[in-house]
Amino acid sequence: MADAATLVQAIPRKTSLLDSKIKKTSPSNIAVFVLAMGSGLGYIAFHVAADLSGVTVVSIWPYLLLALALLIALGFEFVNGFHDTANAVATVIYTHTLSPNAAVVWSGLCNLAGVLASTGTVAFAVITLLPVELILQVSSGSGFAMVFALLIAAILWNLSTWWFGLPASSSHTMVGSIIGVGVVNQMLNTHTGTSGVDWDQAYKVLKVLLISPVVGFGGAFLLMLLSKLIFKFPALYESPKNNQPPPLPVRALLVLTCTGVSFFHGSNDGQKGMGLIMLILIGTVPTAYALNHAGTPRDIQEFISASETAGRILDRHVDKNGILGADARAEVTDYIRTKQIQPDTILALRELVEDLNHEVALYKALKSVPAREQTNVRNDMYVAGEAIRLMQKNNNPAFTPQENDALKNYKSKVDKATKFIPNWVKVAVALALGLGTMVGWKRIVVTVGEKIGKEHLTYAEGACAELVAMGTIFAADNFGLPVSTTHILSSGVAGTMSANGSGLRLTTVRNIAAGWVFTLPAAALLSGSLYWLFRHIS
Repeated sequence: MADAATLVQAIPRKTSLLDSKIKKTSPSNIAVFVLAMGSGLGYIAFHVAADLSGVTVVSIWPYLLLALALLIALGFEFVNGFHDTANAVATVIYTHTLSPNAAVVWSGLCNLAGVLASTGTVAFAVITLLPVELILQVSSGSGFAMVFALLIAAILWNLSTWWFGLPASSSHTMVGSIIGVGVVNQMLNTHTGTSGVDWDQAYKVLKVLLISPVVGFGGAFLLMLLSKLIFKFPALYESPKNNQPPPLPVRALLVLTCTGVSFFHGSNDGQKGMGLIMLILIGTVPTAYALNHAGTPRDIQEFISASETAGRILDRHVDKNGILGADARAEVTDYIRTKQIQPDTILALRELVEDLNHEVALYKALKSVPAREQTNVRNDMYVAGEAIRLMQKNNNPAFTPQENDALKNYKSKVDKATKFIPNWVKVAVALALGLGTMVGWKRIVVTVGEKIGKEHLTYAEGACAELVAMGTIFAADNFGLPVSTTHILSSGVAGTMSANGSGLRLTTVRNIAAGWVFTLPAAALLSGSLYWLFRHIS
């Protein structure tokens, strides 16, 4: 009987070892799936209707634009499910821990749970890469051109790589798309002082995206060597025989790591679309979504107290040569764009903080702010918070530790009012991500499970790769950094196979590496071109 390695080598081009394992979905499972989708859609519809109940309908056009933009944004998450979440199930399927049907459904549910549990930190870390003018003017033609260019470019590139079975990174794709829009935005406004990409933030994100595959390969390689030293069970390091599942402890570990990778993927990657969806909502229906209407009276009192403290601190650092201009927000926005403090910068920031304090105290609740003022209040808060973040990051001016703590507290109150994600948005993203996993999982799973190594994936290789992926994504999530599930796990599988002497298929590794290198510039070129086109036809 041919061994596993011979079977893998002998697979015809358009078939895989999975074909004999995939069972036809039963009517009962279809019924459960339809019920779950229906419940989710009903929940979304109910809460959207409640949010919009207090909005005066002047024109149907913003709502049509909202529906189109949301459809494209959720389409990005759907395609994201093709790529990244499919990686989580590859190891449990190819080690015969779970059947393909069970693995895919379980991964989809864990992704849903991860999205629902996410804090939104990663979502708004990605948003800060965008030009500040486009964030503040998202309801303008250029703002919508930005959103559509980002999402369409990301979808097109992800679909292209998925079609060829390449585990490309949705995180790389989104960051590349943002960079493309930022660069073209600056080129189109050379003489107006318009900003492009926040390169400091971009370098921080890019560094994580570039290092994470190295961490995946190296961490999995070392963990594999360590496991071989500790656990002296030859069957763990050999290809499964006769489709036998692993020993119960290893099987439990593989299910646990699949659960962890799926959950943390949902909590990290799922947030990338959330940030853009919030920009869409703010741009189309600012009355309902510009400010967090769920704030309590206690939140308002804490905001007022923090504002008064922040105002006093900023007053100590005001440049006496500064002269307040006509538009305080414009002065502070210019500082965010240039990162250069001018004599009137802190004076203008203090003015913003004090004005916001007076407005919030006057209306006593964010939902009571008049509809025509919601966007202005939100933009003032966003600009004030970003300016304080940059000042503390650059230590200019040099605040004392006590002042830094007080300003950080003020910024947290501002973020709570502006950087929020309604639960229905999380449910919508979770459904799109989970549905994408269930529909398009097979191509990427086959690449990870059959085409990286020359031999069949072993129990230990699957467990080590998943453990490293789960830990890396968990750490990145806690630091609010976007990472690539695809590259961490695929490089982790390659690392374990190298450590185990299984051998690598250099053609596949080379193709994955090429996708890793070219995804970002290709996405940037595609999104920049689309942004230029949309700007000229809008």
